[in-house]
Order: sequence, then C-alpha cells, then structure tokens
Amino acid sequence: MNLLEKINNHQAVVGVVGLGYVGLPLILEFIREKFLTIGFDIDTNKVDLLNKGESYIKHIPTEKIKNAKDSGLFQATSDFSRLSEADCILVCVPTPLNKYREPDISYIEITSNTISKFLRKEQLVILESSTFPGTTEEVMLPILEKSGLKCHKDFYLAFSPEREDPNNPDFTTRTIPKVVGANDSYSLELTKSLYDKVIVSTVPVSSSQAAEATKLLENIFRSVNIALVNEMKIILQRMGIDIWEVVDAAATKPFGFMPFYPGPGLGGHCIPIDPFYLTWKAREFDVSTRFIELAGEVNTDMPYYVVQRVGEALNEVEKSIKGSKVLILGMSYKKNIDDLRESPSLKLMDILGEKGASVDYNDPYIPELWETRKYRFNNKSVELTPENISSYDAVIVSTDHALYDWESIVEHAKIIVDTRNATKYLKNHREKIYKA
Repeated sequence: MNLLEKINNHQAVVGVVGLGYVGLPLILEFIREKFLTIGFDIDTNKVDLLNKGESYIKHIPTEKIKNAKDSGLFQATSDFSRLSEADCILVCVPTPLNKYREPDISYIEITSNTISKFLRKEQLVILESSTFPGTTEEVMLPILEKSGLKCHKDFYLAFSPEREDPNNPDFTTRTIPKVVGANDSYSLELTKSLYDKVIVSTVPVSSSQAAEATKLLENIFRSVNIALVNEMKIILQRMGIDIWEVVDAAATKPFGFMPFYPGPGLGGHCIPIDPFYLTWKAREFDVSTRFIELAGEVNTDMPYYVVQRVGEALNEVEKSIKGSKVLILGMSYKKNIDDLRESPSLKLMDILGEKGASVDYNDPYIPELWETRKYRFNNKSVELTPENISSYDAVIVSTDHALYDWESIVEHAKIIVDTRNATKYLKNHREKIYKA
C-alpha cells in the first residue's frame, strides 16, 4: 500500500513535532478521525502530562487529552528515533526573532537535522511554522536530503501554515481553511489528501513559497491595520476624541471598511514576528519594506505610549511613576487564554520597573510568570480583592479577560488606565478612567 492509499484509508501514522498551541490541537483532530498518532516534544514535562491524560493548555480541557489517551490512538514521546514510525511528519516548532529582530529558524534547522537521521522512503514532511518564503525548499530540503534520500522522489515535502487562534469561539483547527503548497504535484496531492481528512476545506497553491508568503500576508495585513488604529488613537486622544467610538461608527459602513482595534501593543506568536520575516528576506532582493517596517515601529512603541499615559494619569494626583505601586490586569497577549508569547504586558512591566515603579499583576489564567525569550520575571499573580486594588496608585487594563468584574475594579481603584476599552459601558467613577 503506497502513502496516498494509507492516507485515504486512515491507515497512515501521523507524527507531530512540537506539542504546543498549534501541534496539540492538530493532533487531536487526527485522533478524532481515527488516525494513529505520535506526538514529539523535547519538553519531558509536557510528554509526561499528556501520557497521563492531562492538559497543560488552559483552553484545551483535560477531558480531551484523557479521551485521546484512552482511545489508544495517541502516544507522546521525547524519543525522536520513533520518527521512522510516522508516515506523515508535521513540524510545528517556534520561529521567533533574535535580538536584532532577524528570523531565528534554528528550531526548524535542528528539527530537520533530527528528522534526517530517521527519515525513510515514503514519508511526507510538512512544515507548519510561520517563516519566510523559501524556507521549506532552501533550508529544510537540503538538510533532509542528508539522509541520502531524494526529495519529491523518495520522500515528500510541503508547507501548510498554521492558522490557529487559541480559544476563538467561532473558529477551530477543524473549521479554519488550510492553505497547502508544495513544489511537486505528488507532494501537494499527498498533503491536500491528508488535511482533507481533518480540515473543513483545503486551499492548494502552486508552491511552498506561495504558501509561506500567504501566511506572512495574512499577518502583515493585520499588523499594518492595527498600527493604523494605534496611530489614530494617539492623534484622536490629543483631540479629545474616543478612537473606539470612531472605529465602531466606521464599522457600520457595509463595504470598504474592516474594523481593527487599538491596544497596548502586539502579542502572540505571529503578528509581532511574521512581518519581520518578509522584511529580512526582501533584503536579499534589494527591496525596501518601508510600509511594513513603519507599522512594526508604531506597534512596538505602544507600550511606551501606555506608560506615558500612566505618567500623565499619576501626574493628575501629584504622583510620579517612580515610587508608585502599579497593578497590571492581564498578562496573556489576548483575553481568556494563558499564552504569554510576545505579550505587551511583559514589556509594560519591564518599562515601569525601569522607571522605578513597583509592579504587580493579576491574571486568572497565569498564576505565575515563567521565563520567556526576553524576560525573567518571577512574579506571582496577586489576589484581586477590593483591599488589594485600592492599595495601588494605578491599575492598567492590559488584557480584558471576561472573568474580570470591571465595576468592582473601577470602584476600588484610584486610577484606571484602560488600553482595551473594557470599561466603556460603566457609568460610575468615570473620572478615574484614562484611555490609553
């Protein structure tokens, strides 16, 4: 039985490398369709939890992991020699930026080298990590061919960008259409057939480079438009005009406008990072990406603008940032999840600390901060009692979790700096609220 027949008969073994916010939901979809799966991760703690049937991601219930384990269709492992058991290997590893805001594809390179040691004939390798156009063919392919096997002949290679939006109530891994691209017609057919089994719709494109560029365009589009409303926010705040009111009013136009909303900065694994992947690659072709870079500058500056507004709010009560106690509400990069990646709340904590403030945080999804790529905070979430809230000189709304009782928070806070318009429906104590 060839690989295409195995896929179409649900007899292909699916291996997923990287069991985080992208890889774990994906593997659960394959289990749902009765594929035998193997999850690979270098983090032995994650592996142990999964093999016990426990979840470590807040919005993925433990019950789902337990059901996956009990089905007999799933095993997690840190033994990468078992890659040879998988017919299809999906690579979902991080692609951050280095300190110079240049692509760091070391995780892709390391994973590719590992796969090459155990690669066999009739295997399909699919990269899902967001990256610059050409990574699949120019970086992964030659590393995988160190195995002595020929790509698109002995084994197959493709790119399919992840489109995961953690805890989105309207769209899931299964219901978000999947772009697939490969530089060989059979590799593309295999990839499309595989995802057709678990995703509502697949969108084939002509090459892996086109698929890679698709992912970047999606997130550059969002980055640029968010930068636009962030810049509008600063302008309109000076004019005494509420940006959120303006966006909501503009959104009533049934054509030619799509609402984007300002915030304290960009967070998550894609939007703050992906634009710089294209900027870096464009240099190879002597192309300047001024528009993309300008948007990046605007969004990167937003935490500094928020701190400026905190300073202005404290100044109204004859206080300075230095020596003040500040509470940040929400550390995750968006509401109702436990994901810290690139969260602007971390930057806010860093800037305020450098300016001499004593900074605490509360986040119902993140009981304590862990080391990230940039920061090594060891803070723990403080309890959100009326007494605690009233003890701070300023409270910053950085992430508007649905669990927060805004009326109580505003009632007991001395000053509220609201970066998310979370307090828009409140009628009482509005004199305490400063928009940022």
